[in-house]
Amino acid sequence: MSSDDRTAQGFGQSSGQSSGQDSAQSSGQRYVIGVDVGGTFTDVFVLDEAAGKAEIAKVPTTPDDQSRGFLEGIRTRVGDLAEVLTVVHGTTVATNALLERKGARTGVITTTGFRDVLEMRRRDRPRTWGLWGTFEPIVPRDRRLEVDERVLADGTVRQAVDPDAVRAAAAHLLEMGCEALSIVFINAYANTENEQAAKQAVQSVWPNEHVTVSSDILPEIREFERASTATLNATLQPVLGRYLGALENALRGDGFAGEVLIVQSNGGVMSVDTARARPVRTALSGPAAGVIAAAYIGEAAGFPNLVTCDMGGTSFDVSLVASGRASLAAQTSIGFGMVVRSPMIETITIGAGGGSIARVDAGGLLQVGPESAGSDPGPVCYGQGNDRPTVTDANVVLGRINADRPIGGRLDRLDVAAAITAIRQCIAEPLGLEVIEAADAILRVANAKMASAIRLVSIERGHDPKSFAAMPFGGGGALHAGALIRDVGLSRAVVPRFPGVTSALGCVIADMRHDHVHTINRMLDELDLRALDDEMVGQAAEGHRVLDGAGVAFESRAEEFELDMLYLGQTHTVSVRLPVRVSGSTTRIDQQIIRTAFEQGYRAAYGRLLEGIPMRVMNLRSAVIGRRPRFDLSLLAPAPDASLEAAARGTRRVHTGAEWQQASVHDRLALPVGAIIAGPAILEQPDATIYIEPGMSGEVDRFGNVLIAITS
Repeated sequence: MSSDDRTAQGFGQSSGQSSGQDSAQSSGQRYVIGVDVGGTFTDVFVLDEAAGKAEIAKVPTTPDDQSRGFLEGIRTRVGDLAEVLTVVHGTTVATNALLERKGARTGVITTTGFRDVLEMRRRDRPRTWGLWGTFEPIVPRDRRLEVDERVLADGTVRQAVDPDAVRAAAAHLLEMGCEALSIVFINAYANTENEQAAKQAVQSVWPNEHVTVSSDILPEIREFERASTATLNATLQPVLGRYLGALENALRGDGFAGEVLIVQSNGGVMSVDTARARPVRTALSGPAAGVIAAAYIGEAAGFPNLVTCDMGGTSFDVSLVASGRASLAAQTSIGFGMVVRSPMIETITIGAGGGSIARVDAGGLLQVGPESAGSDPGPVCYGQGNDRPTVTDANVVLGRINADRPIGGRLDRLDVAAAITAIRQCIAEPLGLEVIEAADAILRVANAKMASAIRLVSIERGHDPKSFAAMPFGGGGALHAGALIRDVGLSRAVVPRFPGVTSALGCVIADMRHDHVHTINRMLDELDLRALDDEMVGQAAEGHRVLDGAGVAFESRAEEFELDMLYLGQTHTVSVRLPVRVSGSTTRIDQQIIRTAFEQGYRAAYGRLLEGIPMRVMNLRSAVIGRRPRFDLSLLAPAPDASLEAAARGTRRVHTGAEWQQASVHDRLALPVGAIIAGPAILEQPDATIYIEPGMSGEVDRFGNVLIAITS
């Protein structure tokens, strides 16, 4: 298979689909496509439901206009977009806009006396030690305006908002060039009346739909988190709205008439309209899709406990999957001081991708990342003008990446000589090393950073790494699998069939999901169970309405409910799942169910209970999930006539960290089920390369995954 052949061979039979999809197929729509746009490559996974096969594409990302790379990737696999039923997109537009502070010019209207909430934060500092450090809020002080209004913590409206004052503030912000607006009133979670009145007043003068109301986005206690989430949402609305508009227009212009869905940070998908209204929910869209795919593949393969390791061109993203479920966090920070409080898959991100640049710092120490060469200019070996060595350059120099078969299909050959020169000049000579020693040092530093991130989500949270397998994916993850399982003590590595496009596969797998939160803030003994029951029923009904409006066929639906709870006097909550569901117009909840659930959750988190201390219920969270048709992993399995002999591609000299050795080289996609490959070995495929270290072996399971384990 040549380097520019980006087709994933299709095998097996198509799994059963819902009646909605059967109808679509009868009208000529046969493809479900997942697209993940990364910093270096845009990955495409195409499921041809009519033919029962899957194909992949990997093309360079186009940073100036991501939709160009998006469409190019689809066109390499699908000739007629009229045959596409659904496109599911994992996007980094929101993430990049926040990290690079390239969101829309935004204004804030808030309660008198609270304009500095965004700047004060939680009185934290960019640097923990010392009394210095700077922070620039996403909206400067002169664009944060105040109006008189007051809602008390119990929901009582002490002072109604003046619509004329709101209109005047909005007009002033428009004069200052604001394109988006955030309305954040104190205690609006307890009563939305003043915020909604302000929204109505603003809409009479504001020229677009980019108006975010905090109680619509996050009706939850804690003013900073609510203000930050609402304001970041407003900042992103024009940015993501323009991108999605251009993308939809381009797709429709090519004949596409299906549905576009967007991956959320929580691992579910949502409609384009919901994404436009709540773009902050896409802050970690791309990494979330990869975790969903990893959990799905791992459970099918018999590994429900995983540490996912997504190594792309720019970053290394780590997440934990326990008992088949991805870990969800209530909030995260996208850069210092920019807090997003919305359910999302918990991910640790470090600057250790294939394009991460190696350098010697002022203290004479070797550093790798966080700066990345990205896709333009890319690593030195790409020959596009970069002269600073990257992790990819080190892998090329050490023989682990085949210079004659670069992934992505854009280049005919990698420039090994240029990579050697860059490592010599930038790393080897300053440190007094040979080039090979310097290249090996680059990988050791990168591996150490990645291992530290894995320990953070596993060992430091009380998990025994021996009970977990690593699932490396992304273009570079499988090159480092052996080093990571050895350094951390994980049981093995499970390399998926197409590691380079796992996040794109996750887009195809992900279910639709709608999350909602509501603050209760009552002692358990004083809780109004009828009101709680009504709120749960109402949240579930709202979630089902969102799913109904998405225009997507579901195989089934599910509801999940959680309470954020704590003991009286505590600050941090424990999220506990309630074993109830909506039945008609009730959930049949009672205090004992809540108490038992909290005690189980608290004991799991802290190891003991605080006997005799009253319990407080802070927030109710719900999720309504629309189950999309299950993806049949047997479509990715090796062909029945695959053989070890046919997969053999000779040998290649590889530096193993201590010496040069001859490594066997194989076409990974041609390996049969049950094949066992002893290291050192290289398994090559169009979207990634797998390196099996000496003292390890890789075995192909029935789904085509390669299971790497230590043998000596």
